[in-house]
Amino acid sequence: MRSLIPVAVVVAIIVSAWYAATVVMNAQWTRDQAARAGVEIGFSELVADTMDQKRPRLPAPHQVGAEIWNTTVEKKVTSKRSLVFHAWVTLSATLLGFAIGTGLGILLAFGIVHDRAMDMGVMPWAIASQTVPILAIAPMIIVVLFSIGISGLLPKAIISAYLSFFPVVVGMVAGFRSPDPLQLDLMKTYNASKAHIFWKLRVPASMPFLFASLKIGIAASLVGAIVGELPTGAVAGLGTRLLAGSYYGQTIQIWSALLTAAALAAALVGLIGLVQRTTLVRMGMHR
Repeated sequence: MRSLIPVAVVVAIIVSAWYAATVVMNAQWTRDQAARAGVEIGFSELVADTMDQKRPRLPAPHQVGAEIWNTTVEKKVTSKRSLVFHAWVTLSATLLGFAIGTGLGILLAFGIVHDRAMDMGVMPWAIASQTVPILAIAPMIIVVLFSIGISGLLPKAIISAYLSFFPVVVGMVAGFRSPDPLQLDLMKTYNASKAHIFWKLRVPASMPFLFASLKIGIAASLVGAIVGELPTGAVAGLGTRLLAGSYYGQTIQIWSALLTAAALAAALVGLIGLVQRTTLVRMGMHR
């Protein structure tokens, strides 16, 4: 219970600052409307109006909360106006891309650790790949794949994998190399093969690094899935909601999609954290 108090205090500060910013950013429109009507507006009326504009520069927290409620609880999950429906579309691409990126990252890390040529040749390219802005490369991936007849979920998953594999590569390389030289020497004195050293020593030692990398990777994967929805002309997904909101000036819709994406990312990271605690306890590791 005590651990919830700091969280509640931080949330209260954020919400208070958000309300204050709402008044500041939306006040000019209210003043302009009052000036056109030739009336004077008091401070209380100014504040009330900034909290209830249909297309505000910055929507108030209660407006975003009402939009999320209306598009989740009060809409069927199969409706294209439901945030649950759009979140599921994005989540599907996220999980597929995360699986591809994680598998590729672990394989590359294995090769880098066991082959000096891969270490010298692949690792620099893996680092260089992350310097290319995802907004620039995403349309290229979509166009190339569409030209060979691949569309739908897979292109978004590939973009998602592009962002998620790098944290896994870096983390697992560090994890596989984390055993102490004395531990490696001890295994060699037991005449252990490279396979035994890998499975009995390197893999268990890499588990904390793996889960730390997965937490970063799943968040990056979600970002990749959303970005992948922007240039595709998709009709579903959180990226589509963001794009439609920006086209029609629906800032409340934009913020509701943003907060939904943040909640989805937090849930995914929390799920990985739960698996991490369970796995490490069963392996006899204490955090």
